[in-house]
Amino acid sequence: MAEYDSSVNEHADAATDAVLQGIAVSEPEDSLPRVTLEELPQAVGEACRRAGWQSLMPVQSLALPYLLAGRDIMVQSRTGSGKTGCYLLPMLPHLSADLKAPQALVLAPTRELAVQVEREAAIIFADTGIRTVAVYGGVGYKKQMDALRDGAQVIVGTPGRVLDHLLRRTMDLRDLRVLVFDEADRMLSIGFYPDMKEIQRYLPQKRIHTCLFSATYPPHVLKLAREFMAEPAMLSLSQKEVHVAEVQHLFCEVKPMDKDRALVRLLETENPASAIIFCNTKSNVHYVTGVLQGFGYSADELSADLSQSRREAVLEKIRQGKLQYLVATDVAARGIDIPQLSHVFLYEPPEDHESYIHRAGRTGRAGAAGTVISLVDVMQRMELDRIAKHYKIGIMNMPLPSDEDVARVAGTRLTAILEGRFRNLTGLERMRVGRYAQLARDLATQSDEEDNVLLLAMLLDSCHQESLRETRFPDGQPRAASKMQGQGQQGQGRQGRSRSGRGKPSGGRGSDAAEGQPMVKEWASAQEGTASDAASGESRPARSGKRRRRSSRSRGAQGTEGAAGQSAEGQGQGSSHEGEN
Repeated sequence: MAEYDSSVNEHADAATDAVLQGIAVSEPEDSLPRVTLEELPQAVGEACRRAGWQSLMPVQSLALPYLLAGRDIMVQSRTGSGKTGCYLLPMLPHLSADLKAPQALVLAPTRELAVQVEREAAIIFADTGIRTVAVYGGVGYKKQMDALRDGAQVIVGTPGRVLDHLLRRTMDLRDLRVLVFDEADRMLSIGFYPDMKEIQRYLPQKRIHTCLFSATYPPHVLKLAREFMAEPAMLSLSQKEVHVAEVQHLFCEVKPMDKDRALVRLLETENPASAIIFCNTKSNVHYVTGVLQGFGYSADELSADLSQSRREAVLEKIRQGKLQYLVATDVAARGIDIPQLSHVFLYEPPEDHESYIHRAGRTGRAGAAGTVISLVDVMQRMELDRIAKHYKIGIMNMPLPSDEDVARVAGTRLTAILEGRFRNLTGLERMRVGRYAQLARDLATQSDEEDNVLLLAMLLDSCHQESLRETRFPDGQPRAASKMQGQGQQGQGRQGRSRSGRGKPSGGRGSDAAEGQPMVKEWASAQEGTASDAASGESRPARSGKRRRRSSRSRGAQGTEGAAGQSAEGQGQGSSHEGEN
């Protein structure tokens, strides 16, 4: 443990820190005074010293007063800004080491982040008796179940595995006090929205202190916040920018002949809810559209060459939300307002400075955040620098994702989709899957047969292509704030039973009445472990016969209030498991 040095300037005002680091701060209307390390409650200050901190980072200084006061808040802050300690520290006064049950739940998008948070929590909660466990997919259940059984108070996990433990009744959230969404934009990008809504059914009826951390706040993230939080305030720390204040400006330096592949890589890793790709010429618009459609994306073009009827058809798809990516020139896109536009891609910089502001202004509307990514070669980089200097816009360099990066991100998302679909299978459907378990093992283990690997890859690509036509983000009208956590258990009696035990509160029990043919149920139960191994690649404890029978009933009636988060087939059931590599 590093020695605490009181000579360090701990009294520096957070605003001064923000100015020095080039950060623009936007606080709630009823803002609270910023705090320094020495002004923190004793238990929190001691935790900082255990971690070796000598001063607070800007996001901590600004956000801790709200979090310590128990106010629901959305915090916009970049990765590496100190947000993990920001939400872990305020838990100390609210957690009891004597209560051996989950009292705080942190949802994270990947296993790597979950492990990182668990390690930092172990330092902050050292010598307090409060224990943390990370739960994520890709590994067995036993170690996680043992930690839960031993009474871990802080759970850090990916939504899919957390939901798995809730369904298995190895996790009980009735004593939960704090709920944190970390990197919510990435969780929605992976497709965890249905899982998060399912988890909501297990939340206790009392109010839970909820906070949400995200690098960006596009409309689908704001919808998520409204569904889980009561009158959340917004605290934003962002790079100083003018003209498009809520937009993040990035560029990737790419060779001219590699731009098409670079664009596809960015779409895979960023996975925007919707985007517009600007080109300078009609020929490039047509070419880029063909590339995106060839990769299976929901993309179309808009240029001056299109007939009026064709233009109207494209615009109608935009209005109906049936088009994810629009490729256009400046002239064709002028006057078009695409709702929930989270990203703008510049396939090439505009020919004049004002056009950059016009393009960037298509996103980040109505107070939401957005991202603008420019693809530039060496000469175009110089032109982009001139535009940035002219408008005093901070444009940051973004490393181009590698093929390995794309494979990892797409693999995470695809595994989430597959595991989510498997969890939603009926007993009969699992019986069908079980017939191919041995074939799947043979194909996967015969490493000397490259053709076998390609057969499996073909099936995965087919699933991926299908997922491109699904939306993995919140849709429809957001629920009223009064329906959030309080409905957790209150609605569970209704919603949970409608899904045959999948949404029951931890302490309740649904009907175990069996439906269907006994022989089919018995065979499916016997085959369950085999099918599960084939789908997930790990050994899972066999669920009980009762669990099987309840699952088979879940297809009949789904709770109406849970429909927004539970349209598993229509809305990217892909969000189910964490699917980390």
